[in-house]
Amino acid sequence: MKLNFKKVGEGKPLVILHGLFGSADNWFSIAKELEKNYTLYLVDQRNHGDSPHSNVWDYDVMVEDLKELLDQEGLGKVYLMGHSMGGKTAMNFAVTYPERVEKLIVADIAPRYYPVHHQVILKGLNSLQLQNISSRKEADDELAKTIKEPSIRQFLLKSLGRDSAGFSWKINLPVITQNIENVGVALEEGQIYKGPTLFLAGANSDYIRQKDLPGILEFFPEYELEFIANAGHWLHAEQPLAVVEAIRRFIN
Repeated sequence: MKLNFKKVGEGKPLVILHGLFGSADNWFSIAKELEKNYTLYLVDQRNHGDSPHSNVWDYDVMVEDLKELLDQEGLGKVYLMGHSMGGKTAMNFAVTYPERVEKLIVADIAPRYYPVHHQVILKGLNSLQLQNISSRKEADDELAKTIKEPSIRQFLLKSLGRDSAGFSWKINLPVITQNIENVGVALEEGQIYKGPTLFLAGANSDYIRQKDLPGILEFFPEYELEFIANAGHWLHAEQPLAVVEAIRRFIN
Protein backbone atom coordinates (compact mmCIF):
# COMPACT_ATOMS: atom_id res chain seq x y z
CA MET A 1 0.00 0.00 0.00
CA LYS A 2 1.32 3.45 -0.92
CA LEU A 3 1.10 5.50 2.26
CA ASN A 4 0.57 9.24 2.42
CA PHE A 5 3.45 11.09 4.04
CA LYS A 6 4.87 14.57 4.50
CA LYS A 7 8.58 15.11 3.79
CA VAL A 8 10.38 18.09 5.32
CA GLY A 9 13.91 19.12 6.23
CA GLU A 10 17.34 17.98 5.12
CA GLY A 11 19.88 15.51 6.42
CA LYS A 12 19.73 11.85 7.36
CA PRO A 13 16.21 10.36 7.17
CA LEU A 14 14.09 10.18 10.32
CA VAL A 15 10.76 8.38 9.84
CA ILE A 16 8.00 9.04 12.42
CA LEU A 17 4.85 6.94 12.88
CA HIS A 18 1.80 8.26 14.75
CA GLY A 19 -0.41 6.36 17.19
CA LEU A 20 -3.98 5.05 17.06
CA PHE A 21 -6.58 7.59 15.84
CA GLY A 22 -3.71 9.94 14.90
CA SER A 23 -2.02 11.14 11.74
CA ALA A 24 1.22 12.61 10.43
CA ASP A 25 -0.09 16.08 11.37
CA ASN A 26 0.33 15.22 15.07
CA TRP A 27 4.10 15.48 14.62
CA PHE A 28 4.42 18.83 12.79
CA SER A 29 5.57 20.72 15.89
CA ILE A 30 8.30 18.12 16.50
CA ALA A 31 9.30 18.21 12.83
CA LYS A 32 9.70 22.00 12.88
CA GLU A 33 12.34 21.65 15.59
CA LEU A 34 14.24 18.88 13.79
CA GLU A 35 14.02 19.78 10.10
CA LYS A 36 17.35 21.63 10.07
CA ASN A 37 19.15 18.42 11.03
CA TYR A 38 17.15 15.61 9.45
CA THR A 39 14.93 14.78 6.50
CA LEU A 40 11.69 13.89 8.26
CA TYR A 41 9.12 11.51 6.85
CA LEU A 42 5.85 11.99 8.75
CA VAL A 43 3.74 9.00 7.78
CA ASP A 44 0.00 8.33 7.81
CA GLN A 45 -0.37 4.63 8.57
CA ARG A 46 -3.09 2.69 6.73
CA ASN A 47 -6.65 3.48 7.78
CA HIS A 48 -5.45 6.82 9.21
CA GLY A 49 -4.94 10.35 7.91
CA ASP A 50 -4.84 10.58 4.13
CA SER A 51 -3.52 7.05 3.55
CA PRO A 52 -5.76 4.46 1.87
CA HIS A 53 -8.31 2.39 3.77
CA SER A 54 -8.19 -1.40 3.88
CA ASN A 55 -10.13 -4.20 5.55
CA VAL A 56 -6.78 -5.76 6.51
CA TRP A 57 -5.24 -3.99 9.48
CA ASP A 58 -2.52 -5.52 11.66
CA TYR A 59 1.17 -5.06 12.32
CA ASP A 60 2.25 -7.52 9.62
CA VAL A 61 0.75 -5.37 6.87
CA MET A 62 1.77 -2.10 8.51
CA VAL A 63 5.38 -3.32 8.56
CA GLU A 64 5.19 -4.12 4.85
CA ASP A 65 3.57 -0.73 4.15
CA LEU A 66 6.57 0.94 5.77
CA LYS A 67 9.06 -1.18 3.83
CA GLU A 68 7.28 -0.24 0.59
CA LEU A 69 7.59 3.44 1.49
CA LEU A 70 11.32 3.14 2.25
CA ASP A 71 11.88 1.24 -0.99
CA GLN A 72 9.89 3.75 -3.03
CA GLU A 73 11.89 6.64 -1.53
CA GLY A 74 15.21 4.84 -2.08
CA LEU A 75 16.00 4.82 1.63
CA GLY A 76 18.44 2.25 2.98
CA LYS A 77 18.94 2.66 6.73
CA VAL A 78 16.78 5.19 8.56
CA TYR A 79 16.28 6.51 12.04
CA LEU A 80 12.84 5.17 12.95
CA MET A 81 10.48 6.50 15.60
CA GLY A 82 6.94 5.52 16.53
CA HIS A 83 4.46 6.51 19.22
CA SER A 84 2.01 4.04 20.81
CA MET A 85 0.56 2.00 17.91
CA GLY A 86 3.24 3.55 15.71
CA GLY A 87 5.80 2.38 18.26
CA LYS A 88 4.49 -1.16 17.91
CA THR A 89 4.79 -0.87 14.12
CA ALA A 90 8.34 0.48 14.50
CA MET A 91 9.35 -2.31 16.88
CA ASN A 92 7.91 -4.96 14.58
CA PHE A 93 9.70 -3.38 11.61
CA ALA A 94 13.02 -3.27 13.46
CA VAL A 95 12.96 -6.95 14.41
CA THR A 96 11.79 -7.94 10.90
CA TYR A 97 14.13 -5.71 8.89
CA PRO A 98 16.95 -4.78 11.30
CA GLU A 99 19.24 -3.92 8.39
CA ARG A 100 16.95 -0.98 7.51
CA VAL A 101 17.04 0.68 10.96
CA GLU A 102 20.04 2.78 12.05
CA LYS A 103 18.53 3.63 15.43
CA LEU A 104 15.07 3.01 16.90
CA ILE A 105 12.99 5.32 19.11
CA VAL A 106 9.83 3.99 20.76
CA ALA A 107 7.52 6.48 22.47
CA ASP A 108 5.46 5.27 25.44
CA ILE A 109 4.74 1.67 24.48
CA ALA A 110 6.37 -1.66 25.36
CA PRO A 111 6.55 -4.88 23.30
CA ARG A 112 4.07 -6.64 25.61
CA TYR A 113 0.36 -7.31 25.12
CA TYR A 114 -2.05 -4.49 26.00
CA PRO A 115 -5.73 -5.29 26.64
CA VAL A 116 -8.31 -3.26 24.74
CA HIS A 117 -8.93 0.02 26.55
CA HIS A 118 -10.40 2.28 23.88
CA GLN A 119 -14.04 1.30 24.35
CA VAL A 120 -15.18 4.76 25.48
CA ILE A 121 -13.48 6.48 22.55
CA LEU A 122 -14.89 4.00 20.05
CA LYS A 123 -18.35 4.34 21.56
CA GLY A 124 -18.16 8.11 21.24
CA LEU A 125 -16.87 8.07 17.66
CA ASN A 126 -19.43 5.50 16.52
CA SER A 127 -22.27 7.41 18.18
CA LEU A 128 -21.72 10.49 16.01
CA GLN A 129 -24.36 10.73 13.28
CA LEU A 130 -22.20 12.67 10.84
CA GLN A 131 -25.05 13.24 8.39
CA ASN A 132 -26.73 15.34 11.09
CA ILE A 133 -23.62 17.36 12.00
CA SER A 134 -23.30 20.85 10.50
CA SER A 135 -20.23 22.15 12.37
CA ARG A 136 -17.19 20.99 14.32
CA LYS A 137 -18.70 22.59 17.40
CA GLU A 138 -21.73 20.29 17.04
CA ALA A 139 -19.41 17.29 16.64
CA ASP A 140 -17.50 18.32 19.76
CA ASP A 141 -20.72 18.79 21.74
CA GLU A 142 -21.94 15.33 20.74
CA LEU A 143 -18.60 13.69 21.54
CA ALA A 144 -18.60 15.40 24.95
CA LYS A 145 -21.58 13.24 25.97
CA THR A 146 -19.22 10.23 25.95
CA ILE A 147 -15.68 11.62 26.04
CA LYS A 148 -15.29 14.16 28.85
CA GLU A 149 -11.67 15.30 28.31
CA PRO A 150 -11.53 18.28 25.90
CA SER A 151 -7.93 17.53 24.88
CA ILE A 152 -8.84 13.99 23.78
CA ARG A 153 -11.86 15.28 21.82
CA GLN A 154 -9.66 17.88 20.13
CA PHE A 155 -7.17 15.18 19.16
CA LEU A 156 -9.89 12.88 17.78
CA LEU A 157 -11.62 15.64 15.82
CA LYS A 158 -8.41 16.23 13.83
CA SER A 159 -9.44 13.06 11.97
CA LEU A 160 -12.81 14.56 11.01
CA GLY A 161 -12.70 15.63 7.38
CA ARG A 162 -15.16 17.80 5.47
CA ASP A 163 -15.95 18.22 1.78
CA SER A 164 -18.93 19.32 -0.30
CA ALA A 165 -20.81 16.19 0.77
CA GLY A 166 -20.38 16.93 4.47
CA PHE A 167 -18.32 15.46 7.31
CA SER A 168 -16.58 12.07 7.22
CA TRP A 169 -13.90 10.31 9.24
CA LYS A 170 -10.42 10.12 7.75
CA ILE A 171 -9.83 7.06 9.93
CA ASN A 172 -11.41 3.79 8.82
CA LEU A 173 -13.66 3.67 11.86
CA PRO A 174 -15.55 0.41 11.04
CA VAL A 175 -12.36 -1.59 10.48
CA ILE A 176 -10.60 -0.09 13.52
CA THR A 177 -13.64 -0.87 15.67
CA GLN A 178 -13.85 -4.45 14.41
CA ASN A 179 -10.12 -5.14 14.72
CA ILE A 180 -9.21 -3.10 17.78
CA GLU A 181 -7.72 -6.21 19.47
CA ASN A 182 -4.91 -6.12 16.88
CA VAL A 183 -3.53 -2.87 18.32
CA GLY A 184 -2.48 -4.44 21.61
CA VAL A 185 -0.83 -7.65 20.40
CA ALA A 186 2.65 -8.44 21.70
CA LEU A 187 5.76 -8.87 19.59
CA GLU A 188 6.45 -12.48 18.66
CA GLU A 189 9.03 -14.11 20.93
CA GLY A 190 12.46 -14.91 19.57
CA GLN A 191 12.86 -11.74 17.50
CA ILE A 192 15.69 -9.35 18.33
CA TYR A 193 16.83 -5.94 17.17
CA LYS A 194 20.43 -5.42 18.29
CA GLY A 195 20.75 -1.79 17.25
CA PRO A 196 20.62 1.21 19.59
CA THR A 197 17.08 1.72 20.90
CA LEU A 198 15.59 4.50 22.99
CA PHE A 199 12.33 4.04 24.87
CA LEU A 200 10.72 7.34 25.82
CA ALA A 201 8.12 7.09 28.57
CA GLY A 202 5.73 9.68 29.92
CA ALA A 203 6.48 9.99 33.64
CA ASN A 204 2.73 10.23 34.33
CA SER A 205 1.83 7.35 32.01
CA ASP A 206 1.52 3.67 32.91
CA TYR A 207 2.17 2.33 29.41
CA ILE A 208 5.78 1.50 30.34
CA ARG A 209 6.22 0.09 33.84
CA GLN A 210 9.15 -1.27 35.80
CA LYS A 211 8.01 -4.84 35.22
CA ASP A 212 8.14 -4.26 31.44
CA LEU A 213 11.92 -3.79 31.44
CA PRO A 214 12.92 -7.49 31.27
CA GLY A 215 10.61 -7.92 28.26
CA ILE A 216 12.08 -4.87 26.57
CA LEU A 217 15.60 -6.22 27.15
CA GLU A 218 14.64 -9.55 25.56
CA PHE A 219 13.81 -7.90 22.22
CA PHE A 220 16.08 -4.85 22.36
CA PRO A 221 19.31 -5.70 24.23
CA GLU A 222 20.90 -2.30 23.43
CA TYR A 223 18.02 -0.23 24.81
CA GLU A 224 17.99 2.77 27.09
CA LEU A 225 14.98 4.27 28.84
CA GLU A 226 14.25 7.94 29.42
CA PHE A 227 11.26 9.37 31.28
CA ILE A 228 9.77 12.66 30.10
CA ALA A 229 8.77 14.67 33.18
CA ASN A 230 5.26 16.13 33.48
CA ALA A 231 4.01 14.08 30.52
CA GLY A 232 1.44 11.35 30.08
CA HIS A 233 0.90 9.06 27.10
CA TRP A 234 0.81 11.93 24.55
CA LEU A 235 4.26 13.06 25.62
CA HIS A 236 5.06 14.73 22.27
CA ALA A 237 2.02 17.01 22.64
CA GLU A 238 2.52 17.71 26.36
CA GLN A 239 6.31 18.19 26.40
CA PRO A 240 7.43 18.67 22.79
CA LEU A 241 10.75 20.39 23.55
CA ALA A 242 11.79 17.66 25.99
CA VAL A 243 10.96 15.03 23.37
CA VAL A 244 12.95 16.92 20.73
CA GLU A 245 15.97 17.16 23.02
CA ALA A 246 15.76 13.43 23.83
CA ILE A 247 15.64 12.59 20.10
CA ARG A 248 18.65 14.82 19.39
CA ARG A 249 20.71 13.43 22.25
CA PHE A 250 20.04 9.84 21.26
CA ILE A 251 20.65 10.19 17.52
CA ASN A 252 23.78 12.31 17.97
